[in-house]
Amino acid sequence: MPRHDIADLRELMRRLRDSDTGCPWDLKQDWKSLVRHTIEETYELADAVERDVADEVRGELGDHLFQAVFYAQIAAERGLFDFDDVTDAIVRKLLRRHPHVFPDGTLASRRAPGPIPDTADIRERWEGIKQEDRHARAQKSAMDDVPIALPALARAEKLQRRAAREGFDWANWEGVMDKLAEESDELLEAARAGDARACEDELGDILFTCVNLARHLGVDAEGALRAASAKFERRYRTMESLVASRGDSLPGQPADVLDGFWQEAKALSAREGT
Repeated sequence: MPRHDIADLRELMRRLRDSDTGCPWDLKQDWKSLVRHTIEETYELADAVERDVADEVRGELGDHLFQAVFYAQIAAERGLFDFDDVTDAIVRKLLRRHPHVFPDGTLASRRAPGPIPDTADIRERWEGIKQEDRHARAQKSAMDDVPIALPALARAEKLQRRAAREGFDWANWEGVMDKLAEESDELLEAARAGDARACEDELGDILFTCVNLARHLGVDAEGALRAASAKFERRYRTMESLVASRGDSLPGQPADVLDGFWQEAKALSAREGT
């Protein structure tokens, strides 16, 4: 069976959207209806990457490519742009943002042999070029174009990075730790007062500060929380197995007994490196 390429995928998409012989479900879709599926596919890709399952990553990448072709096909039908325009735009943008690889801003240009540019310098230049692009679009605030739909932790980090580029940032992680202690005291005060609204506000401040701390420590907050959740899940499943192996179950167990099982599960996981 012959291998298919991007041209085949685009033809398949056109056939699915054919008004006479296409698929009724695909014909009903528009940009807005696709967003939910795009977000879902993104999380499925992240999950496959986290589990390092190559076949699933390949499949999820295919789903993402199909999403891109789908949006572009709808745009072409509306006379807005097509997939070739999308490809052209991303190539031009990446050429512009990688002057350390393409000094003349074309695929034909090559960087002269020599020392590899420092990663920090590359990132600084990248952010500077992005800032120029925002100014070209007449964006007045550093907070402009940070998507509201981003996951909360990722959006917090993006907002903080934007502010940091303007000079509004902590000098070091120690300052963020002090702020975290301050916010924790304020949450404790709100909790003791039974003020639900203040608790929500102060807890939000703590989470925001934790993202700031992660940024200063060079840790991906979203990835760290996913890893912590996965670790909790593994240890909880271990605890369930331990209890089941003794002919018992977790519901109804006293707190001290549950804690004992949890500590045993943690010790077992530590020995297994999980």
